[in-house]
Amino acid sequence: MALKTFATDLCFAEGPRWHDGALWVSDMHGHVVYQIDAQGNKTVVVEVPEQPSGLGWLPDGRLLIVSMLNRSILVQNKHGLDLWCDLSTLAKHHCNDMVVDALGRCWVGNFGFDLHAGDAITTTELILVRGQHQAEVAATDLSFPNGCVITPDGGTLIVGETFAACLTAFDIEPSGQLSNRRIWAQLEGAVPDGICLDDAGGIWVASPTSQECLRVIEGGVVTDRIKVEDQAFACMLGGDDGRQLFILTAQSSVPEDCKRERAGKIVCIQVEHARAGCP
Repeated sequence: MALKTFATDLCFAEGPRWHDGALWVSDMHGHVVYQIDAQGNKTVVVEVPEQPSGLGWLPDGRLLIVSMLNRSILVQNKHGLDLWCDLSTLAKHHCNDMVVDALGRCWVGNFGFDLHAGDAITTTELILVRGQHQAEVAATDLSFPNGCVITPDGGTLIVGETFAACLTAFDIEPSGQLSNRRIWAQLEGAVPDGICLDDAGGIWVASPTSQECLRVIEGGVVTDRIKVEDQAFACMLGGDDGRQLFILTAQSSVPEDCKRERAGKIVCIQVEHARAGCP
């Protein structure tokens, strides 16, 4: 099947989630969260001045949003956005993607260094948020922890380490802490950004530098590759049957370029295996 254009006129879309029959995305450099219906029509959910990224939902249905620049998680209540958890004392740099489990616990990554200023790459931490105003470091020495997934049994968290070119797995302890760190897949020629999990145990990985979305199984074997016109920064499985793969692309990740060009778009394609786990 051929790729189809699903949505356009985005600055830089990130953090895609399939929820309540729609695709939700953060337009990071547009400072808004969108809900996009099956026809590709965008509705602004909320504005996030400090740049939205990872999205998730609490068990009671409230939306959680990573607010990147002030290193925090916000919660959408009926009257607007409130602070859910301040991560500024734990995160070395801007926060990015997040996964939220069925209990409402969040694991949040951060850059670790100033990417756009050209700083030297340094490792950083993955932060666990157990509940409102309850945060702690869950893992250290990660090279730009980015997209995260949790397996359907809730027992394993897998995170893409962008600058280590690998997917790293952890066991999730009952406390939410992480243990038994191991390489789930080493990627050759690809740089993992956003990821999503399917019901056959494969992980789709958006790779901006190789301009593709690839499917990998544990151990590192690549089963599928989907090339895209621009850089692929995130992906999500959804649609009525969970088999529609949405790929979020942009020509650049430089904020000024993204705001000026508004060339970000979402393309989609039908794939074999359906969405599974979290998000």
